[in-house]
Amino acid sequence: MLVWLGISAVLAFLAALVSILFAAPPAPSFHLAFSAGALPLICGAIVHFVPVLTRTGVPPAHIRLLPLVVQAAGIATPLALGGVLPYWLLHPAATATALAAVLLAFWIARRLRATLGAPHPGARWYGAALLCLFLAVSLVPLWLALPELRPALRLFHLHLNTLGLIGLAALGTLPVLLPTALGRPESTAALRLRRDLLPAVVGALLVAAGAAGAFWLALPGALLLGWVVVGDLAAWRRAYGAKLGAGEAAPLVAATCGFLVLLLAGMAHGAGWLAARPALAAYLVLFLLPLVTGALAQLLPVWRHPGPVTPRRRRLGARLLVGSRWRALLFLAGGVLLLFDPTAGWLFGAAGLLLFAAVLLRAFRLDSPEPSDDNPRPNR
Repeated sequence: MLVWLGISAVLAFLAALVSILFAAPPAPSFHLAFSAGALPLICGAIVHFVPVLTRTGVPPAHIRLLPLVVQAAGIATPLALGGVLPYWLLHPAATATALAAVLLAFWIARRLRATLGAPHPGARWYGAALLCLFLAVSLVPLWLALPELRPALRLFHLHLNTLGLIGLAALGTLPVLLPTALGRPESTAALRLRRDLLPAVVGALLVAAGAAGAFWLALPGALLLGWVVVGDLAAWRRAYGAKLGAGEAAPLVAATCGFLVLLLAGMAHGAGWLAARPALAAYLVLFLLPLVTGALAQLLPVWRHPGPVTPRRRRLGARLLVGSRWRALLFLAGGVLLLFDPTAGWLFGAAGLLLFAAVLLRAFRLDSPEPSDDNPRPNR
C-alpha cells in the first residue's frame, strides 16, 4: 500500500501540473496535488513511522487502511470542485478525512503511552499535524453553509493544511530522515524536536489566523516557524557540512530552504507586495515537490523491500537518487521564478517532476530479484 501511495502521489502531482499548464481553475488543480497526492502519502508515512518512533508493533488493519480512505476522499474533492462529481460530495469527503485524522491522532496517543521508555519526540509532531488537518477540514461544511464567511475560512483552511499539516509533518520528519539518508546521526535532533514543537504549532496557528484576517498575527507566526527552520539548517550545517549537497540530501535540504523562502514570500504577501496565487504555486514547486520526491527516494526502497537491508534494496535506492541534485536545482529555480514569472516557473517545476517520474519508472522496471540457482538471470 505504501508503494502505491508514493507512486499515486507522483501521478497526482503530474495531473495537477498538466491541469495548471492548461489553465484549469486553481482550486481543483491544487487540490489534486494536496488532497489527492500529498495528504494520503503523509498519512501513510505516519502509519509507517509511528511504530518505529515509539518502538511498538505493526499497526492494526483499520489503521493501515486509513490512508486509502483519505485518498478516496482526496480524489473526490478536486473532482467535485471541478464539476465532474456532484458538489455535495465535499461534505462526506471532508467528514471522512476529519474522522481519519481523529482516529490516527488517537492511535498515536495510544502508541505514545505504550512505548517502553521515552518515545522519540518526532511522533508528537505527527499528532500535532493531524490535529491541524482535523481543524482545517472541519471548517469545510461551515463555509459551504455560510458563504459570507467563505473567504476567511478558506484562507484559514489553506494555511492550516500547508503550514500545519504538511509543514509540521515535514519539520518533524526531516531531522530524522536526513541523517538516515546521509548514514550519520545528528546529535541534537531529538533535543530540537522536543524544544521546537510548541513554537512550530503556535507559529502555524498564528500564520493561519493572520491569513484569515488578523494580519498582525502572521508576522510573529512566520518568525517562529522561521526560527525552527533556521535551527534545523544550522544543525545540519554543523554536522554534515558539504555533504548537504550530496544526492541523498539535496532534495530534502532544498525543500527546507524552500520552506524558508516561502515564509518570506508569505510576509511579502501580507505586506501587499506579492499576490496570493504565485505564493501558493511556489509552495507546490519550491517545497512540496522536493520534499515528496526526496522522501520517496529514501522511503520507497524500504517500503518495496521491507526487512533487512539487501543488495536489491540498495540498488533501488541508488537508482532513485539518479539526478537528485538536478531535480533539487530545478525545483528551487522553478519555485523562485513562480513568484515573478509563472510560465518559466511552471516549466522548471514540470521538468524536475518529469525527471523524477522517469527515474522512478526506470528504477522499478529494473528492480529485479538477485540471481540464484532458481533464478539464473543476472541483475541489470
